[in-house]
Amino acid sequence: CIGCGNYASRVLLPILSKQKVNLISLGANNGLNPVFFGKKFGFNKATTNINRLINEEESNIVLITTRHDSHAELIKKCLDRGKNIFVEKPLCLSLEELEDIKLAYQESSIKFNRNPILMVGFNRRFAPLIVLLKNQLNKINDKKCFIYNCNAGFIEPEHWIHDPKIGGGRFIGEACHFIDLLCFLADDNIENINIAYLNSSSKQDTFSIQITFKEGSLGIINYFSNGNKNYPKEILEVFSGGKIFKLNNYIELKAWGSKSFRYKKYISQDKGQKKCINKFINAVEKGEKSPIPIDDIFDIQRKILEANKL
Repeated sequence: CIGCGNYASRVLLPILSKQKVNLISLGANNGLNPVFFGKKFGFNKATTNINRLINEEESNIVLITTRHDSHAELIKKCLDRGKNIFVEKPLCLSLEELEDIKLAYQESSIKFNRNPILMVGFNRRFAPLIVLLKNQLNKINDKKCFIYNCNAGFIEPEHWIHDPKIGGGRFIGEACHFIDLLCFLADDNIENINIAYLNSSSKQDTFSIQITFKEGSLGIINYFSNGNKNYPKEILEVFSGGKIFKLNNYIELKAWGSKSFRYKKYISQDKGQKKCINKFINAVEKGEKSPIPIDDIFDIQRKILEANKL
């Protein structure tokens, strides 16, 4: 595993430590963090030598949880060594990096005579209520309209996420989660993405995204940082075939007009992080295809990057 920042140490590493895998090395640029978290979560080694970690013969999986600007280069190095890769979103920050990754993936497939798994951590696809919602939507033979409201919360303008060269901004770095999810639920590819920012001069992190899908479905994602933390963070509404479904913060799902489903609620929130990791590891162990098709990952990333350049 490369990187042991806040999200990795709070979410991914605890999940990973409970999997039936041999945790070999935890690496980061800071020498103290990999030692501390390596011991805490049961890794055999801690290192600041990232190239040595990637080149280790005994490992066939690398998790990348570093800052966004390092993802593309690390992915290419891992592919050159034939590793299966789980990378936290986003895949990369530019169209040039995307093309380099696609080429490295093709070369790795030829070099090692197999398609490595390259999976982005789009965990919301695997949330229990999303799986339930997807099953209900599959029964409807009609176009779908999505409204996804994300009460994202304010991040200081000086934070690295806003730097286009380091974090890529919150559209590339965070809203990609919801774009991927709508593609999954619509079961369709994106035709076009338009973005309207509250402050068009500086862009930043309050914006609305409109998505048109190739088969005619529509999606609106409102990614707002100017709300209040006491309001639910994520609410999804789906309109289709005389039915309405409403997902409230990955805790409850309600339906109107549906005879086969009306209501489901869980005690605690589940955004699918554990299931996402489980699916990835199982696919590697069994030699199966990636839980998220690589063509979908490349296509969604391209559409996001193209929309960001407009």
